[in-house]
Amino acid sequence: MLLVFAAVGMLRGFQDTKTPLVVAAAGFGANALLNLILVHPVGLSVAGAAIGTSLAQWGMAIAYLWMLIPRIRAAGVALGPEPAALRRAAGVGSWMMLRTVTLRAAIVATVVVATDLGPETLAAHQVAFTFFSTLAFVLDALAIAAQALIGRELGAGREAAARRMVRVMTLWAVGFGVVVGALTAAAAPWVPRLFTPSATVAEAITVALFVLAVSQPLAGYVFVLDGVLMGAGDVRYLALVGVVNLGIYLPVLWWVHDTVSGGQQTQIILWLWVAFAVVFMGARALTLGIRAVGTRWMVLGE
Repeated sequence: MLLVFAAVGMLRGFQDTKTPLVVAAAGFGANALLNLILVHPVGLSVAGAAIGTSLAQWGMAIAYLWMLIPRIRAAGVALGPEPAALRRAAGVGSWMMLRTVTLRAAIVATVVVATDLGPETLAAHQVAFTFFSTLAFVLDALAIAAQALIGRELGAGREAAARRMVRVMTLWAVGFGVVVGALTAAAAPWVPRLFTPSATVAEAITVALFVLAVSQPLAGYVFVLDGVLMGAGDVRYLALVGVVNLGIYLPVLWWVHDTVSGGQQTQIILWLWVAFAVVFMGARALTLGIRAVGTRWMVLGE
């Protein structure tokens, strides 16, 4: 799977997002078919599922290599490892890991607080966060496009085009966030019925989804600028401000915990989600926006 992830990243760099979709769909279909055959007719049970998944993953990896090796050779890049390239990748990867750790720490801290506030709060939060993750994948499509397009413009030395691309992608992201937010708000009163018979939990889910809906334009702005700076290779900044954002968020989160503990369920989930979807995402928006309006991230190719 690491080889598959690397291949997908390489194809994104070529602005090719269709091929990963085709390979992923084929791999999913092959995985389902292999599991169906190996688990029941062959009788391998759980081992059959593991074998089927492994075979499907190796098939995807081989397909990617078959498509990418000619491109790599055409670009005059060595197929073997190069120490200098490995050092650069390790440097970028370490900063990206720190960025990811700060994001995951914020998510885990929110779950810890939700757990301490009671099972009903945790249940409502889990449903709302599942929707947040799903919508994040939707909005992240724009961030992936921003990575590839900004990398192309900066690599070609087109500063004005890169700046224009940032404006266009930001407008698209915010606009798309408005649409997604409106749909989420419209669904908020009805969605809880699919998850719980409890009126208290259902009401809390609705409140959380309304906060999520309002925050979607902000989330779109954050995701696309995150993609822009990744495409520009500004990962050190992303990692460092990730620490700053976490430092802003954690005190607010604990303040919410101490303030709303023992209160009404709707008030608890309201402030918990205001902290996460507005304060934390707002801190990310501020730190990313400050960087994006400047020029230090714009390293131009020759």
